[in-house]
This record gives sequence, C-alpha cells and structure tokens, in this order.
Amino acid sequence: MIIDQLNNVSSDFYAGLLTKHSGAFALGDRLMAALHFLQTTDLLNAEPGTIEIDGRNVYAMIQHYTTKPKEQGIWEAHRKYIDVQYVAEGSELMGYVNLKELKAGEYNADKDFLLLEGTGNYVQMPAGTFVILTPEDALNPGVAVNTPATVKKVVVKVAVADA
Repeated sequence: MIIDQLNNVSSDFYAGLLTKHSGAFALGDRLMAALHFLQTTDLLNAEPGTIEIDGRNVYAMIQHYTTKPKEQGIWEAHRKYIDVQYVAEGSELMGYVNLKELKAGEYNADKDFLLLEGTGNYVQMPAGTFVILTPEDALNPGVAVNTPATVKKVVVKVAVADA
C-alpha cells in the first residue's frame, strides 16, 4: 500500500517509481494515467458514476456516500485490479492489512471481489489523500472517523493485466 497526498505527486518521482519497480511498463503507465486523471479532473464537481480512462484497463468510479461505523465495515481484496482510492471531499478511515493476515471467503471473479474476515489497521484519509492498494492488500474502506459523515471519493481501477 502507498498512501500520499495528491498535491505531493510529482510526475518525475512517481513515473520513476512506477516504471523502474513495477516490472511491467504497461502497469506503470496505467498507474500514471490514474494519477494524472486525479490531478487533472474537477472531481469536486464530477457527478457520481463511471468514467473510462483507458477502457476497462483504467476506469474511475466517482462515489458519494455516508461513512459507516467500524463494526459495519467489511474486509475485501481484489485480484484483477489495483485500487487507487482518492478522497476528494470529507474524511474517512481506510482499513488495510496484508491479505495473508485474514481468512479468505469465496472469490467472485465477475465482480473481482474477495470477502475476508479478521482485523487490520486503519489510517485516516482526509480530503486530498490517496492510497494505492495492490492485490496483496486487504482493505476496509468507507469507515467513519468519529461519526458517520458524507464523503466524495474516486476509486480508479487499474488492471493488473490487459482487461
């Protein structure tokens, strides 16, 4: 997992990080496309829905919801996509833990969704924060910081292999 503020994204730094260490230039290019979309789109005024950036290889889901109490959260993971999650407005807690630390349920390949059980750590994500979650990361998104509150978030799905 990588966590950072969007205003810290320097294309030179992330471009070097993603192309030198990803092992696959296409994946690094896709992650850069995701970060570029977040930097150049008026997300505060964007309507909820899905926007294709590079077909099903990179697409964004703009969400507007109310965070939930921690005990109502669920742990999940994805195999086909990396998540780049960005809080545009509001604040939430993001649960994260290595996938191997949780008990896996059934994987739904059509929805690229693996339900998990267990516990992990949480980090607060105020507006302007993004996380990059790989298939090795389990997440519990949309958790209330103190009490449920409204959040606008963009989840950019980045295909690990050609979609």
